[in-house]
Amino acid sequence: MTLPIIIALCVLMLSAYFFDITAAKTKIPPVVLLFALGWAVNQLAEVFWLEIPDLSNVLPFLGTIGLILIVLEGSLELDFDQSKFSFVGRTVLIAILPVLGLSFLFAFAFMQFADISLKVGLINAIPIAIISSAIAIPSVSNLSAKNKEFVTYESSLSDIFGVIFFNFLLENERIGAGSIGFFLGEIVLILIITFFASIILAFLLSRIKHPVKFAPIILVIVLIFAVSELYHLPALIFILLFGLFIGNLVQLRHLVVIRNLHTKSFKKEIKKFKELTLELTFLIRTLFFLVFGFLIDTRELINTETLIWSVSIVLGIFLVRGLVLKVFKIKLLPLIFIAPRGLVTILLYLSIPGGAAIALVNDSLIIQVIILSSLAMMLGMLTAKPKPAESTVGTA
Repeated sequence: MTLPIIIALCVLMLSAYFFDITAAKTKIPPVVLLFALGWAVNQLAEVFWLEIPDLSNVLPFLGTIGLILIVLEGSLELDFDQSKFSFVGRTVLIAILPVLGLSFLFAFAFMQFADISLKVGLINAIPIAIISSAIAIPSVSNLSAKNKEFVTYESSLSDIFGVIFFNFLLENERIGAGSIGFFLGEIVLILIITFFASIILAFLLSRIKHPVKFAPIILVIVLIFAVSELYHLPALIFILLFGLFIGNLVQLRHLVVIRNLHTKSFKKEIKKFKELTLELTFLIRTLFFLVFGFLIDTRELINTETLIWSVSIVLGIFLVRGLVLKVFKIKLLPLIFIAPRGLVTILLYLSIPGGAAIALVNDSLIIQVIILSSLAMMLGMLTAKPKPAESTVGTA
């Protein structure tokens, strides 16, 4: 049984690689094909009576590791300098406002059809209010550099803010000045941890001479993330800022500490680190979406009882997104369609405690929202015309 599993995994991963390298021409987001491939494998397993172990417990693990690597990969590729303060500031607002607006909009809608409090409504609404960087970032490879940068910042910040907002509600029975003050203290603490951890990790990256050097660095990053999450700190902030720090050391070379690190050999090491992160991200992300596709129950996918809700939610997502892009004078096409739900949606949905779960937000609804938003993105990408000099800012 071991060899057939190895063969199947190799074929599936190579198929995913083929989807990746052909995405620029087909304009079909690889994740859509991975969903379909995973689902097809499940159907074949049932037809041929193949015994496959329960993979549902693997999904949260792959999702958490995938989220760390995806945010790290995206932040490593971002260029940041003083000229981009305005761009990043606007992108922060464009990322946060829809999460807040959609969370309250969906929460109030849930409250109309279920006897729940606003807090419970928000806990169930936040997972479907967040853009999935795991789907958005790898799906925009054929767009202009400016649009790819916008999507990377926006989707990563949407993930981070959404997770922080979700955890804040779960951790606090009552929301008041005390809980908000404690939350701000957690933000300050993670920023301090990020500052010292980034310096130490950069130093290790420049000084370790052992042939194996990148794996320990990545393990330390995952460890810091896990420990921070264990103590309810907004750990994704650490991942994003660390990636920006390592990826933009050239901009910081005027600092004494950075000047000592900034050597020709260190530049090569950072390049290798980026390449390794990219490879690992591809593997984990592919496994996650294949497993998710495999676990899709066809009956839940075509559940007509939740279809009206899921279609309404997806329409609401694009209406709010269109409004926000219009207000900030961002070109609507194709960015209005790049609002997929995915990895973070699944992770947060699985994290909803039993006492806060509601019947309206179930497996069928989550699966349908993810599939519909991904298909909408695919249709939007099919209409996109890549222009190397194109800018996100323009007449809407």
